Amino acid sequence: MASDAPVPAPGRTLPAAPGAAPAHARILAEITGMLVEIVGDEFLLAEEVSMGTTLNDDLALESIEFVALAEQLHERYGADVDLMGFLAEKDMEAILALSLGDLVTHIGRVAHRSPAGSGGAAAARTVTAG
Repeated sequence: MASDAPVPAPGRTLPAAPGAAPAHARILAEITGMLVEIVGDEFLLAEEVSMGTTLNDDLALESIEFVALAEQLHERYGADVDLMGFLAEKDMEAILALSLGDLVTHIGRVAHRSPAGSGGAAAARTVTAG
């Protein structure tokens, strides 16, 4: 069963929900951080973000924001976490009902089978001044 416990602001520790895998809590916190970058923290702070938060109804993500989220997920978790491919497997009703919990579960499943999902892709990334 998915947890509806709120997610604290990025950088704060998230206690694991009863029965939830600690990895899922970490992934939810990471996705929340990405969403803060994409839609702005003032919007997310007005909403309680949880595993049950939907991308369409609750967050009202627009197509460009989905693309930005897909890019950040790819960068953080590797090519196996393909948001657009994940959405392509769903019908319109399922896409509109997609929750952060659905996304967290998908990432957890893919990251479990992929070495890049363990943070290798993000850890290997270097920042250079332009």
